[in-house]
Amino acid sequence: MFGLFKKKTEREKLMDLYKKKKEEAFNISKVDRKKSDQLEKEAHDISVKIDAIDSKQ
Repeated sequence: MFGLFKKKTEREKLMDLYKKKKEEAFNISKVDRKKSDQLEKEAHDISVKIDAIDSKQ
């Protein structure tokens, strides 16, 4: 119950966004490869940010 009001950390927010981008890129890859590649690049940029946060801790 106490976790109900717990705010997400920056890393958790980035992980959620990363997973969303990867899933969207996979689904679009069957239709539009260029758009899929763009989403994969965005996901990669997010993973770099996550790695930077991990290295600071």
